[in-house]
Amino acid sequence: MNSFGRLLRVTTFGESHGPAIGCVVDGCPPDIPLKAADFSEDLARRATGKSRHVSQRHEPDEVEILSGVYEGVTTGTPIALLIKNVDARSKDYATIAQSFRPGHADYTYLRKYGIRDPRGGGRSSARETAVRVAAGVIAKKWLRHRHGIEIRACVTQVGTFKADRLDWTHVEDNGLFWPDAAQVPQLEAYLDALRKSGDSCGARLLVEATGVPAGWGEPVYGKLDAEIAAAMMSINAAKGVEIGAGFDSVAQSGTQHRDALTQEGFLSNHAGGILGGISTGQMIRVGVAFKPTSSLRIPVQSLDERGEVVEVVTTGRHDPCVGLRAAPICEAMLALVLMDQAMRHQAQCGEVVHDMPAIPPGREEF
Repeated sequence: MNSFGRLLRVTTFGESHGPAIGCVVDGCPPDIPLKAADFSEDLARRATGKSRHVSQRHEPDEVEILSGVYEGVTTGTPIALLIKNVDARSKDYATIAQSFRPGHADYTYLRKYGIRDPRGGGRSSARETAVRVAAGVIAKKWLRHRHGIEIRACVTQVGTFKADRLDWTHVEDNGLFWPDAAQVPQLEAYLDALRKSGDSCGARLLVEATGVPAGWGEPVYGKLDAEIAAAMMSINAAKGVEIGAGFDSVAQSGTQHRDALTQEGFLSNHAGGILGGISTGQMIRVGVAFKPTSSLRIPVQSLDERGEVVEVVTTGRHDPCVGLRAAPICEAMLALVLMDQAMRHQAQCGEVVHDMPAIPPGREEF
C-alpha cells in the first residue's frame, strides 16, 4: 500500500537515508504545463533547516522529472519524479539500530517485515512527505486552472499555545504558518523554551479549499470526507482529523449544527462543505492534529530486539514540533483527493448541469 487514489494514482518510494525518494503520478491528464521549477515553492515551504524551530537537516529538494512530460507539458503517461537525498547522516542512528524508540514505528516495522531500516526511520520517516508535496503541486495546478479551486493551510495551535484569531494575510510571511502575526514573537519564545528543554509538542492545523463545486464525492463508499480523512491520517504523526465543526459538534445542538439553506446561500458551514459524503459547494474545512515528535535527547526506557531493557537517547536532527512543517503536506493531500474525486465525478456524471437552482456558498462561519 505505497499507492493511493483511484483515477489519479500516486505511488511513492524511497527511504529517509537512501540515495533518493520519489513518486509516480499515474492518470494525470495531458497538456498541463509542468517544469522542474514549479515544485520549488511548495517544497521550500515544507523544507527542514529554514529556521531554528525545525530540524537542521539541509536538503535542496530539487525535483528531477524522469517521464510523463514533453516540451513542457504533461503527456498523459505516468509522471515520475525523483528527489535525491544529499544531507543524510546515518551514523546518528548507529547506537539505536538494535533498540526500539518509543513512539516510533521501529517495533511495528520489525514485527511486520522481520527487518527494518533504522537510518532516520527508513520508510516511516517524514522525509517521504516531500514527494507527496511534489505530487500535490500537479494537483493544485490542475484544480486551479480547471476549476478555480484554491487550497491553503495554517497552524492554529502548538502545544498549549493557541491562535487568538484567524487572519490569512501574513500566514506565509512568518515561517511558522501562524494566522495571527501579533502572536509570532510569543510563539517563537514558546518554541525556544521547548527546544531548550529537550522536549517536543504537537500541533493542530486548519486546511481549507475554496471553489470546490457541489456534487463531488460518493454517497456510501468513497465519501469525500472519508477519503480526505484517510489521506490526512496517512501523514506521519497525524493522530486526528475533523471535518467542519468536527469534535466540537458533540456539544452543539441539532438546531445549531445544521446549516440552514436560503436563497442567498447556507447560513453556516458546520458540515465543513460536505454532506452525505458529497461536496455542497461551500468551503471545505479540515482540521488535523499532529502528535509530539518522539525523537528526543531525553532518556527513556525501552527494549532492544532481544527483549532486554535498554535506555534510549535519540541523537540526530529532529523537529521539536513536526506540525510546523505540515501545512504544505496537508494542502497536497487535500489537492490529490480533490483531483481524484473530480476525475471520478466527471467519469460517471460528465459535465451534466442538473435542472435545479444552484445555492451560493453563503456564510462560512462555524
